[in-house]
Amino acid sequence: MKRILNIINFIRGVEPREGRSIDLFEPVREQMALSKRYQLPTTWLMQYDSLILPEYTDFLKENMDYSHEVGMWFEVVQPMAEAAGIPWRGRFPWDWHVDKGFSVGYTPEERERLADVFMEKFFEVWHFYPESVGSWLMDAHLVDYLYRKYGITASCNCKDQWGTDGYTLWGGYWANAYYPSRFNSYMPATTEENQIPVPTFRMLGSDPIYQYDTEIGTNGQCVITFEAISVGDGILKCGGTSPEWNRWFLDTTYNSPCLTMAYIQGGQENSFGWPAMKPGLEDQFPLIKELELSGRVSVETLKTSARRFKNEHKFTPATAVTALSDWQDKGRAAIWYLCRFHRIGFMVDDGQLTIRDWHAFNENYAEPFLNTVCTSSACTYDALPVMDGLRWKVPGQALPSMKFCKQTDTEISPLTGEIADVREVGDNQLYIDWKCADGIIRISSTEQGMTVNFNDISGVIAYNVPADKNEATEIDYCPSEARIKFNHNGMAYKLLCTTGSLELTGQTMVFVPDNNTLKLEISC
Repeated sequence: MKRILNIINFIRGVEPREGRSIDLFEPVREQMALSKRYQLPTTWLMQYDSLILPEYTDFLKENMDYSHEVGMWFEVVQPMAEAAGIPWRGRFPWDWHVDKGFSVGYTPEERERLADVFMEKFFEVWHFYPESVGSWLMDAHLVDYLYRKYGITASCNCKDQWGTDGYTLWGGYWANAYYPSRFNSYMPATTEENQIPVPTFRMLGSDPIYQYDTEIGTNGQCVITFEAISVGDGILKCGGTSPEWNRWFLDTTYNSPCLTMAYIQGGQENSFGWPAMKPGLEDQFPLIKELELSGRVSVETLKTSARRFKNEHKFTPATAVTALSDWQDKGRAAIWYLCRFHRIGFMVDDGQLTIRDWHAFNENYAEPFLNTVCTSSACTYDALPVMDGLRWKVPGQALPSMKFCKQTDTEISPLTGEIADVREVGDNQLYIDWKCADGIIRISSTEQGMTVNFNDISGVIAYNVPADKNEATEIDYCPSEARIKFNHNGMAYKLLCTTGSLELTGQTMVFVPDNNTLKLEISC
């Protein structure tokens, strides 16, 4: 499958947010002109309030060619709720608060009624049912229902973020695409029995180095993504508005080791207005066309990508995101390894190699509103943290991490060096060679966990977590059993040291290799 890009524009019919006086049709018209000028396949996802406006549907019918598709953007709006016989509780005809505008704000039975109303209207307008359905946040019950009753092929949801716009997605399959669990739309399934056979693609395309631990403000984390209106952290001009960042991001995504696939979503929702998105899109589209003409990237519709994903992958595949150059020239690098059992996030900073993020996946870890209703304007979907550099961060204390170190009789110190090589081994194994003064350490990430060969270097991994970190995760250190036990929101799991040992050195838990080899595995 390798390297693909979807242009996804989703269309709202109303923009009630204070201070925004936006022509919502202008972006659709101008986006269509760009798609036609560069002859790029495009996916248009219609929110219900745009589906009932002939201005939008007539325009799409008259201008889409065979390479385009039209699908559904599933957020709840007033006319949709009322058509389903559900009293509207929103402040405006479209209310972005989670308990009003997203499926989790309604009972499972109401979600089905909303889906039926939407599908009936879609079929009435287009004379077919959509294959692609997207939403920033969509629950497993709804995705499964849309698949079983209407045969949808593809889904897409928001990138990882903490608190942005009132909802949190944290710890899941960080990029590309996965098959969700029947019990949790955000959790990759590990078995065919509990797998919804609808590939879910992560939207926007996040900066692999800097998005993860951007500061959390009054509206959650800032956004550093390929989104055409993304301006970074408000100080540095980066993300989709920056020509320099766009080129760096496309290059690092599509010219780096990725195992089975690399994916970016381009395009833009219309509710930001054309003036805001125009510079970013007009910079990105010729770059995308150049990649397509070179044969390095397949630009296609969301349903096309999903069909191919299903043909090539029975289960969620292992993929990687590799960023070895730093657009800020600070010498940082990031590598993400993703599979259906876990994700690992490696980080290089100040010449030191750490694991800043490691989350385990268990398909039975149910999402919070699978059978209940969200009554809050915000909600959190997460996975099972083994290391969480952002959530466990405590001001004034050392950052949580698993740091590659050198151990002597008197101290443990970071192994400073640089990444010498990153390469793919088959479809599910990623090698990282870390070159330091004493030699080269080889790290192998697999679906089972991670193996480290220290090659006669007196190396260890120091596991550092503040004692007063986030209370949602209980951690029990068990050196005699060579494991760390976790309990997160009632779900138990373990990090096993199957080769090597776990020792307490001073105030630090340390994984010590056996005969130069350390092997760590996740057990759920």
